[in-house]
Amino acid sequence: NFIPKMKLSNYELKDKFNIDELFIKEKLGFEYLSRKQKQENTSDLCIKAYEKLKNINKNDIECVVLVTQNGDYKIPHTSAILQDKLNLPKTCACFDINLACSGYIYALCVILGFMRTNNYKSALLFTCDPYSKIIDNDDKNTALLFGDGASASLINHLPVYIPKAFKFGTDGAGYKAIFCQNQKLSMDGRAVFNFAMQVIPKHIDELLQENSLKKDDIDKFLFHQGSKFIITSLAKRLNIDESKIPFLAQKYGNTISSSLPLMLENELLKQSAKCIVACGFGGGLSWGSCILENFKG
Repeated sequence: NFIPKMKLSNYELKDKFNIDELFIKEKLGFEYLSRKQKQENTSDLCIKAYEKLKNINKNDIECVVLVTQNGDYKIPHTSAILQDKLNLPKTCACFDINLACSGYIYALCVILGFMRTNNYKSALLFTCDPYSKIIDNDDKNTALLFGDGASASLINHLPVYIPKAFKFGTDGAGYKAIFCQNQKLSMDGRAVFNFAMQVIPKHIDELLQENSLKKDDIDKFLFHQGSKFIITSLAKRLNIDESKIPFLAQKYGNTISSSLPLMLENELLKQSAKCIVACGFGGGLSWGSCILENFKG
């Protein structure tokens, strides 16, 4: 994973947006927002995430999937640019997926199915959505929330965690809650919060019930880092101890489709959780969850 070193401080925006430190720490949760360099593009961030992967043979890669809504260009798909920049085989299948905060879960399911159908053994799943390209720095509803970041996941026959079940949903009637027109992002924060509270707890309960699991069977619930207030509110609605629902985005912000893989990196390093529920939700309105089980049991 890659988070740019350059940061914006929300504390420096207190007077501009008439907010206080308590609001920043307890409501937003984002003290700093990561920002790419002006000359950096989406593929550049992906490559920096890729460079942190270990034990990878480029010649083995058979598929590249990138989750982004803000690629290098409108045309072509940025995964093709990645194939060239990384000097991956020309036999490599490459495609982008246009999804936001639920994108990693959708893409994980898609890439596994694509690999199974084509008998592929090794693939790369990238996420990168630099919303700094479309944020209005004078808009309080978005300027305090989003950070730039990227992730690269190697999908092969040596997994640490195995996806055991997926569940998805969409409510397109709410599409204007997170909306970009003419390269300018707008968001109705109240509508997004209400959506999360009304939909996600029921969605998680159904996911567990369908897979004969109880909340106590889950070691960690990794929820999209929309804000600290959303995370703490979901913990209360689901009646789950907050220690099981971490908020880790204080120093970089809401990284959209990279939010979940950034969190998963911690679990991959520790490998202490036997069973994880990962849930992404946001633009669309769209949501998706996955049950991940430790391969070693």
